[in-house]
Formats: sequence, structure tokens, C-alpha cells
Amino acid sequence: MAVELSKLEKFVELALEEDVREGDHTALSTIDAAALGEAKLLVKDVGILAGVSVAQEIFRVIDPKLNAHILLKDGSPIEPGQVAFYVQGPIHSILKAERLVLNVMQRMSGIATRTKQYTEQLKGTKAQVLDTRKTTPLLRFLEKEAVHIGGGANHRFGLYDMILIKDNHVDYAGGITNALEKAQAYRLDNKLDIQIEIEVRNFAELKEVLKHTYVDRVMFDNFTVAEVKEAVELVDGKLVTEASGGITLETIRDYALTGVDFISVGALTHSVKSLDLSLKAKII
Repeated sequence: MAVELSKLEKFVELALEEDVREGDHTALSTIDAAALGEAKLLVKDVGILAGVSVAQEIFRVIDPKLNAHILLKDGSPIEPGQVAFYVQGPIHSILKAERLVLNVMQRMSGIATRTKQYTEQLKGTKAQVLDTRKTTPLLRFLEKEAVHIGGGANHRFGLYDMILIKDNHVDYAGGITNALEKAQAYRLDNKLDIQIEIEVRNFAELKEVLKHTYVDRVMFDNFTVAEVKEAVELVDGKLVTEASGGITLETIRDYALTGVDFISVGALTHSVKSLDLSLKAKII
């Protein structure tokens, strides 16, 4: 599992503070504290399963006495009626974990399913689909893991792990050359081992970028398919190339066939339908 355990543990702590606080009064008032039980994760939708490994860690953090028996792994194709796993242990702990596990897995599975649909369109090309920072605040680490499970690639995680100069940066900095020169000086002065990528809006900006040999990557923003093909030819392997802006499931293959290296799609995470999953309990 690529998710950082320390980050996940903090996430679970905050989620329980939001949902449980001083106690689950419904469970405390209706079920014996010593009662043991079992629950199954029931699939009620078609797609790609994601969040199983995360669910295991959530169970562990909430109660080490919870034991999960995994039947389906992350990345498995799923359909209604399948059981992804069973979990056994104290019923109070199962119920405490239930909604958090479901919310995470439903969201992650929806993202993995959407990503898989996009990656299927890229078969036979060298292009990879990328996620963006259009994620749910504080859930980015889980949503990007879901993209990875679905076969996509992760772009920068945040503002700290890449210099990505976009249109606003260019305009505020006074143009392409000013922005790039300042970025390179900053990278050298601070001895940063991070890449510089810049977004271009037209061929004039692209030609200006190509004068700067220290740039690592260029993003073609809102270019047509024909324009991306021409831009890729103009770059001629000098930089890693990326297409972005309104690219859909219906158009992504046409973009991939231009020879571009990456295609970023915000829709992988910003408008996904969660998959329908359910945790059904029974008494041992």
C-alpha cells in the first residue's frame, strides 16, 4: 500500500473525532460491550475495487482485535453480489469503523473505476493519464492512491513537490521568460531536487519555453488534438509533454495518438460517482 500510515492514522483520528467523539451511544445502549460479531463487505455495483488495504489499516487503528479476511484485492473487477472481505471482532468496533470504511472505499472505488475507463482508451499508445490537484481537501492521499489502483499515474502531490508554472504565474511574473528564469534561480539557490513544468497557451509561448534548456516538462493547455500533435513534433523529445484542459473519455484516445507523454484529467477525482458498497453484520 502506497498510503503513508502516519497520515492514515491521523486521518482516522480526525474522522472518529467527527463521527464518534465520546462514544457511539446507539451501540453502547443496545449491544453488550463484550459481544463479538462478523460483517461482510458486500458489492452492489460494477467497477474496480479500491480501498481494501486502507480498510485493513482503518480496522487496525480502530481496534487491533478486528481481523479482516480478504477475498478481493485492490484493483479487482467487481460486480453485484460479490463479497470483498469479512471482518470479525468486537461488534462495537465493527460499527465504529463501518461508515468510515464504506465512505473511503466507495469513494476510492469510484475513482479507480473512472480511471480504469480512461486507461482502457490509452491501450497501444505511450500516453498515461494523470490526476490533478482537483481533489477533496484532506483526502488527496486516498484519492491519488485510487487513481494509481485504477491504472493511472500521479501528478505532483501538492505545491511543494514540483514547480508548475501556470497561466496566472506567467501573467503575474511578467511573461514566460521572467517566470522560468526566476524559477530556475529559485531551484538552484535552494538546492531543490524538483522538476520545473510550465503551462503554455499557444505556440508563441511554446517556442519561448524551448529556448530554456533547464525546463523539464511542458503542458499544452486547451490545445486541440491537431495542435497537440504539432506541439509534440515541435518539442521533438526535448521535454516531457503533457496535454490538459477539458479532455474527456470520448477524446482522450485522439490526444494519446498525437504522441504526447501524459494527459491530465481533473474528472478522475473532482466529479466521480461513488460505487455502492455495504457492510452487512451478523452475530457469531
